[in-house]
Amino acid sequence: MKNYLFTLILFFISLTLLAQNPKGFDSMCKGYIEGTVPLATPKQMYRMMSASEIIILDARETKEYNVSHIQGAIKVGYDNFTITSVQNLDKSKPVYVYCSIGYRSEKVGEQLQKAGFKKVYNVYGGIFNWANSGYVLIDKNGKSTTKVHGYNNDWSQWLNGEKCTKIID
Repeated sequence: MKNYLFTLILFFISLTLLAQNPKGFDSMCKGYIEGTVPLATPKQMYRMMSASEIIILDARETKEYNVSHIQGAIKVGYDNFTITSVQNLDKSKPVYVYCSIGYRSEKVGEQLQKAGFKKVYNVYGGIFNWANSGYVLIDKNGKSTTKVHGYNNDWSQWLNGEKCTKIID
C-alpha cells in the first residue's frame, strides 16, 4: 500500500513538473526517495512561505549552500547533521527540508520526525526542482542568483540550463 501511494503521488507531481525538469528527472527521484517523509512540491512550499510562518532547512553541505539556497533556509547539512542543531526550533511549525533532489533531506526529515517535529515535509526534487521551476535563489551574501551547485557532473545533468547556471567545484 505504501509503495502504491508513493507511486500515485509521484505520478501526480510529475504531471506538473514535465515542462521544467530534464527528461528522466522524476524517474531518478523515484529511485532515491522512499516516501518516509511527506512530499511537498516547490510550488506548495512557495505558497506556504507566503501564507504562513514555516521553517526551511537545507540539508546540503556548506559549499553547496554558499553557491545558492532558498531565502530563509537554515543550513543544517547532512554529513554532520545532529538533532541538537535544531533543538531550539518550534516543533509545532511546518518544517520543509530540501537538498539537491530529496534523498538527504528525507533522511534528515526522518530524524526530525523521530525527535517530535509534527509537520515535516521533504521538498520533492530539492533545490534542483526549485531552480528548474524558476523560483528565486540567493547566494551566501543574500543576493539573488541563478547559480546552483550541481554536486558533481553526474548530478548536475538534472539542472535545467535554461533556468539556472550549474556550478561544480
